[in-house]
Amino acid sequence: MHKLLLSLCLIFLSISANAEKIGKEGIPTTIMDQIYKKHPNALDFAAEKKSHFAQELLKIYYKEGEEKFVDYYRTDGHFFVSGLIIAADDMMFTDSKEKLKADFKDYHVKQAVLVVNPNGAGEEFDVVLETGGKSWNVLIDKKGNLEKTEVE
Repeated sequence: MHKLLLSLCLIFLSISANAEKIGKEGIPTTIMDQIYKKHPNALDFAAEKKSHFAQELLKIYYKEGEEKFVDYYRTDGHFFVSGLIIAADDMMFTDSKEKLKADFKDYHVKQAVLVVNPNGAGEEFDVVLETGGKSWNVLIDKKGNLEKTEVE
């Protein structure tokens, strides 16, 4: 019973931490240095804590000129993978659209990012959607399962 309770608490904490926003000043210097090496004119940084493929990551958004980028870094500052910003119509696995309709009757996808596992097979979708005046972060795994957290 104690193990079950502990597991549920850990799952809740990981889901809660999944949507934690971080300002530019909260992004580690080592990560900023790596980004500026690839994109010296990068601007408009935003970040949030995410979990993909059972790893805690920082999702970093930024722009260079008109182009938008999303990169994922491990919490120790090492690069994990670049996300691919995709059109909402092109996204997701077969079952995921039906599951989204079941959980969110009427929704609009604001952003969808394809995250490919650099350590092996698999991909996940990192989606921000809006429904009923609320925004949601939704992680869709390769089986089409949804993990969702409300954006504040």
